[in-house]
Amino acid sequence: MMEAMAYNLKHFELACREAGLKLTPQRLETYRELLLAQDHPTAETLHRRLRERLPTVSLDTVYRTLSTLVDHGLINRVETKESLARFEVAGVVHHHLICRRCGQIMDFQWPVMDETSLPDEIRSWGQIEQKSVVVYGICQSCLKHSA
Repeated sequence: MMEAMAYNLKHFELACREAGLKLTPQRLETYRELLLAQDHPTAETLHRRLRERLPTVSLDTVYRTLSTLVDHGLINRVETKESLARFEVAGVVHHHLICRRCGQIMDFQWPVMDETSLPDEIRSWGQIEQKSVVVYGICQSCLKHSA
């Protein structure tokens, strides 16, 4: 785990340098927190977590940092039905399952979808950069609690 973390942080440092971005403590800690996160946190959740290590970091700084990292393709923004942006480290191509009750997000891979060509009318729209599927439903935990 520590080896993977060190590798990812080194890759992040190189990517920042290549993009002409300064490697600020805020950027490094935001990325580190996203590497550790399993829950696709919101900006507000990240802010609470980061304040433990960076007590003076503002919510505005977290928002700006996230925006910069998304703009440079270093992290992904996951849009939810509730219009709350959630964030994750950019990595292996995957899709998302989102529980309508508790908001839990789970990653899943779907190679068939990734390899499938888009319909002609969509392909001619312009330059497609990414395909992403979001599936909504009720997770097992919520189903058990409502039974």
